[in-house]
Amino acid sequence: MKALLFQEVGKFPTLQTVEKPKPSQPGEVVVKLKAAALNRRDYFITQGLYPGIRTPMILGSDGAGLHNDRLVVINPALYWGHDLRVQQKSFEVLGMPTYGTMAEEIVISSDRVHYAPEHLTAEEAAAIPLAGLTAYRALFTRGKLKEGQKLLITGIGGGVSSIALQFANVVGAKIAVTSGSDQKLDQAKEYGAGLGVNYTDEEWAAKLSAFGEFDLILDSAGGDGFSQLVKLAKPGGTISLYGGTRGKISNLSPQVIFWKQLDIKGSTMGSDKDFADMLSFVDAHKIRPVIDRIYSMEAVDEAFESMAVSRQYGKIVIRISE
Repeated sequence: MKALLFQEVGKFPTLQTVEKPKPSQPGEVVVKLKAAALNRRDYFITQGLYPGIRTPMILGSDGAGLHNDRLVVINPALYWGHDLRVQQKSFEVLGMPTYGTMAEEIVISSDRVHYAPEHLTAEEAAAIPLAGLTAYRALFTRGKLKEGQKLLITGIGGGVSSIALQFANVVGAKIAVTSGSDQKLDQAKEYGAGLGVNYTDEEWAAKLSAFGEFDLILDSAGGDGFSQLVKLAKPGGTISLYGGTRGKISNLSPQVIFWKQLDIKGSTMGSDKDFADMLSFVDAHKIRPVIDRIYSMEAVDEAFESMAVSRQYGKIVIRISE
């Protein structure tokens, strides 16, 4: 079968012919994949910026394909465990160290396989799992977002932030977003953002404060700007932190946190319940994830290069088969 094989740190995967996988454990099934989607995690792995890297490896956490002649999506959160509050130590994400979705077929435990919402194409279904799960848990399970609340989403344009905007919009939140790209801010307004602020502007925090204090802030960056988010949060508010692309947080005042009675909550992927609830939410609201562009397997370099420079708004998808 054809697969995109990652073989060396510093290089993108290449299209190779590999042996078809076969079920080897009870409960495993074969999914014939039609589409896979990229996440920043995939790019970080190619650059050596991820623990426990193994090669050769078929990357990819997101995938949709056929099982029993029906379109299915794969839950990429493996071995979460029974505690809904937190994943167990053996938790891992599909695509490293377990072979992922950038191939014509995958063998996966049947409990990771869910029927896709019927309104979605294969490419749209592939765009949902990791981003949708991460966004749903950060917004609702951890963030407790409700209708009418004010929400700030930082770094709009990536897979998680773009689908988080769609999720929040359908429940009636009042949403502001940030980005380093004015074009992405304009796109976000088309999907329900009431305010967009460019974080390269020295007055970005002041411009956001004019929107009012935020009940919930969704952040994937951390870094020096996080101390401003604490100031923007409403007393009794919540910050859901699901990434750290800008590194360690400095100049953070504990006085502001405790005086405002803030909740700062880490959020990673989600439980099996979160995944099932997220798919039901997508189905009920007929949400279609934003796809920036669909690439062929032969154009994998172009897809990864787009991810490398954060050119996209929404998900980058790779079509595996028609």
